[in-house]
Amino acid sequence: MEDKKVIWITGASSGIGKALAIKFAENGWMVAASARRENLLNELKKINQNIFPFPLDVTEVDACKLVAKDIIKQFNNIDICVFGTGMHDPKSEKKFNLDKIREIMEVNYFGTMNSINSIYDYFSEKKNGQISIISSVAGYRGLPAAGAYCASKSALTSFAESLNFDMRMKNVRVSLISPGFIKTPMTDQNDFPMPMIKTPEFAADEIYKGLVIKKSFEIHFPKAFTYFLKFLQMLPSSLYFKLVARGMKKIDY
Repeated sequence: MEDKKVIWITGASSGIGKALAIKFAENGWMVAASARRENLLNELKKINQNIFPFPLDVTEVDACKLVAKDIIKQFNNIDICVFGTGMHDPKSEKKFNLDKIREIMEVNYFGTMNSINSIYDYFSEKKNGQISIISSVAGYRGLPAAGAYCASKSALTSFAESLNFDMRMKNVRVSLISPGFIKTPMTDQNDFPMPMIKTPEFAADEIYKGLVIKKSFEIHFPKAFTYFLKFLQMLPSSLYFKLVARGMKKIDY
């Protein structure tokens, strides 16, 4: 397996992570797939024998370190890490639920930090490789009924930019993945229209091209939607609030 490219994907049991694991496996990569639900990882293994389950709860610091070591031991290498574990709870977001806010930050932000921590020294010493963080266009600006989720993704986006400065000096690439609406079990919870929603397979294709072919810092899609949101980023707050407030009429509070 030493001549094979190796990718480690967290959040691989469903949604974007699952589709991405299959995409890389179909292209000959050895895929170390992590998630809490081991049964779903085992189902992935049945889909493609290039996928290898490494069950993990990313909120556990020591567990992240152990899994990273196990992957390196088994494959003798990691070329790319894609850290994509995430959660969202639209119902609790419509109220100020402190426990849920902490949980969302613990999974989305600190879970990613735990994952990066587990391979930071490895890539630094190797002076090669890539760390990719799945954020969201929800990290561009605050959105209604998504305060904790937007905050967690905004934190990831800023962290990825900062990490890029540090890792470039070590010849390690950092990339940021900012999807729009993708049909997953998480977005299935939303009770409002989701413009330009795409499939997980579409997302996997875009991410694969961005990581392997284009090699750009930010991979964002679908472009028509993400560029519109980037435009909203530049607007003064007064105008931004007015525009977004119109859409709030479609959210059932």
